Amino acid sequence: MKGDPAFSDLTGRVCVVTGATRGIGRATAEGLAALGASLILLCRRPEVGAEVAESITESGGHPPEVVLCDLASQASIRSAATEVTRTHPRLHVLINNAGILLRTREVSVDGHEMQLAVNHLAYFLLTNLLLDALRAGAPSRIVNVSSGAHQGGRIDFDALQSERRYDPILVYSMTKLANILFTHELARRLEGTGVSVNAVHPGVIATRLLADYLDVPLTGASPERSFGGNPERGAETSIYLAASPEVVGITGGYFVNRQESRSSPASYDEAAARKLWDVSARLTRLA
Repeated sequence: MKGDPAFSDLTGRVCVVTGATRGIGRATAEGLAALGASLILLCRRPEVGAEVAESITESGGHPPEVVLCDLASQASIRSAATEVTRTHPRLHVLINNAGILLRTREVSVDGHEMQLAVNHLAYFLLTNLLLDALRAGAPSRIVNVSSGAHQGGRIDFDALQSERRYDPILVYSMTKLANILFTHELARRLEGTGVSVNAVHPGVIATRLLADYLDVPLTGASPERSFGGNPERGAETSIYLAASPEVVGITGGYFVNRQESRSSPASYDEAAARKLWDVSARLTRLA
């Protein structure tokens, strides 16, 4: 990507990436590093994060920082955000990439259904905690990794925790729709600040998340041949939104294959987006 006019040199730009130890997140971190970015990797397993950081450094990238962050714990998210902003009062890119898809219902340490906690509330809380630093670093960018699965999603505010019925795909779709509603509402709230926010569908990618859910092995030279594309392909649009001069000034968008696209009709419901914001603020104790 370096030398491609579709991507800017990110030297001196501080980029925060979640879920960077494997799959799309790791490929995203590696792509940003190749463009010269200074990376902060938020990792639940810092020892694995250190291995990724070492690999990026050996490949010629600026040595990444690794910060412990369990996205299933709001206390851990708050601690990580405090550590990041203490040393970096100005941030330039935040990529909310980490996500989960669980076959059975689990509950986070904060008492929330786990997919809701990690796939949406973590995006919401971390972004809000880093907003002052992103404003200080403007022009800056936020990228929310959603999914085409949002097309089947609906937000039932009376059943956000899926206590009565848990269908993993329906819950996943709901959280991915929440990512886009959050993107649209945040874009409205950040208008005029120099901070843009866009959502992305990375495609159907051969990652551990999908392999575990489908109960297929993620082994061999070309696992993408069996059920999806490779992580580098999945990372392309996130890197594009983080680094391309072609998207300067674009905010509140939904991108597929580096092209702005229409998301589901439900994702444009402004009343639902505002309500989701208020509910999320309560669930993360920001209100």
